[in-house]
Amino acid sequence: MLLRMSSLFLRTLRDDPADAEVPSHKLLVRAGYVRRVAPGIYSWLPLGKTVLENVTRVIREEMDRMGGQEVLFPALLPREYYEATGRWTEYGDTLFRLKDRKGADYLLGPTHEEMFTDMVKGEYSSYKDYPVTLYQIQTKYRDEARPRAGILRGREFVMKDSYSFDLDDDGLKRSYEQHRETYIKIFDRLGISYKICFATSGAMGGSASEEFLAPAETGEDTFVACHNCGYAANAEAVVTPAPEAITGERPAMRVLDTPNTPTIETLVNHVNEHHGLGITAAQTLKNVVVKVTVPGSGKTETLVVGVPGDREVDFKRLEASLAPGEPAIFEAEDFARHPGLVRGYIGPQVLKDLGIRYLVDPRVVAGTAWVTGANEPGKHAVDVVAGRDFVPDGTVEAAEVRAGDACPVCGSGLSIDRGIEIGHIFQLGRKYADAAKLDALGPDGKPIRITMGSYGIGVSRAVAVLAEQRHDELGLVWPREIAPADVHVVGTGKDGQIEAATRIAEELRARGLRVLLDDRPGVSPGVKFKDAELLGMPTILIVGRGLTQGVAELRDRATGVKEEIPIAEAVDRVTAACHA
Repeated sequence: MLLRMSSLFLRTLRDDPADAEVPSHKLLVRAGYVRRVAPGIYSWLPLGKTVLENVTRVIREEMDRMGGQEVLFPALLPREYYEATGRWTEYGDTLFRLKDRKGADYLLGPTHEEMFTDMVKGEYSSYKDYPVTLYQIQTKYRDEARPRAGILRGREFVMKDSYSFDLDDDGLKRSYEQHRETYIKIFDRLGISYKICFATSGAMGGSASEEFLAPAETGEDTFVACHNCGYAANAEAVVTPAPEAITGERPAMRVLDTPNTPTIETLVNHVNEHHGLGITAAQTLKNVVVKVTVPGSGKTETLVVGVPGDREVDFKRLEASLAPGEPAIFEAEDFARHPGLVRGYIGPQVLKDLGIRYLVDPRVVAGTAWVTGANEPGKHAVDVVAGRDFVPDGTVEAAEVRAGDACPVCGSGLSIDRGIEIGHIFQLGRKYADAAKLDALGPDGKPIRITMGSYGIGVSRAVAVLAEQRHDELGLVWPREIAPADVHVVGTGKDGQIEAATRIAEELRARGLRVLLDDRPGVSPGVKFKDAELLGMPTILIVGRGLTQGVAELRDRATGVKEEIPIAEAVDRVTAACHA
């Protein structure tokens, strides 16, 4: 392959786009890889399309090697498939819904579990047909409320999704591990740095779930890691170790006057100064009221969540814990309809009488004593003991996670980092098989309900992640397997330099290398050098003023190492560098 920049559909930009917030967005637009069409919707120009196809090729090769079989579904889907599983409503506003000219409901597919399940049901009927793994690489659509960061968080994106179909749970576990190993091979080949983190399943359903997160300062996901035992988890899936229950006699609960103390900070200051308690915020119990709606149910539940007062409620963690329920903040008008809930002074002692469900942080175990609201304006209660003065309806992972929190596996302190989700694997189980009544006839003539796994990779997102992780102050730095070309040959345009560069480029192509040739006439050497760094090919050969002395400059884009080489050896030296 030989691409000539004199005819290539490419225009680089000197300045960052005005709406760009993250490096990948800035650089992919400046280097002419993508162009914005609408919020969250982008076109791919020739070099960008090549990178996207290279990522796709790696994924397809490893999926085929694993034994997956590729299919392709439409992006436009009828409502009834999603209605059967409840996701027509569960997906909420992120689902693109539309009607055809006859008024029938359709959607643009965000994922295709229902379609895969229906396809297998239509083709397979015997236990002898299983196991099977099918995958597709398809454009998906989600109506993101705040599309941002270029192709990192778009409304239209390319995704690889695969699904395993097994006869039993042991088979599902084998398929899950097989996909996990394949994902490791894929991301290693792509050159992406990643962490495998425990995760929640969310609207997908299912049990076991892990995310592949690419560490990046611009990532929207927070994950924790233990550098002692290797545990890693998305912040939404972090498990809080529960302390042992406390036994023995505790002082009786008593109520204190605490005027003008609607916040934890004012409460702690007041009881320490006026009542001599000497407590910290961690010894108070903060009770947050939310209203929870289950999409499609038409019902909203009032729920109170209790967390230690030194922590805030992390709504992403709460949403993950309550899915498919959608929690929202209790507003002033909601409190007006619930006079038994005294805003700023809520305690758990009366919630059962009010018929309100109460979920607590795992640290709130039986026998622990708390300072919390007394359900009267200007009053708090002390020595409010869990299991004696109130009994929670269950626990919930909703409190914010902090650096230094105990690892749930070994107890060491956790670190907190940011990352970008590039892959997610689920053991779905039988949620979708139940909805579709997907059975195989067993050897005894009885039906066996199939169990499923779901496995996704953000293909277009992987391009952005590589740009996030592989760039410097000059531009992009592509890994060789993904780069649009192995080598960027630059002819600066004087004294036969473009001609010499063209001859070298032709010889490199003849040796099977992918070559990008800058043969643009009338463009200054400085602009060509900047473009070469910006575009990010792994090897750069500059045929410039050194040609009169019989030398060219060879650059390694990743390391920045430069060396002069004899022009007569340029083809051999570049070939060796590209095959190193």
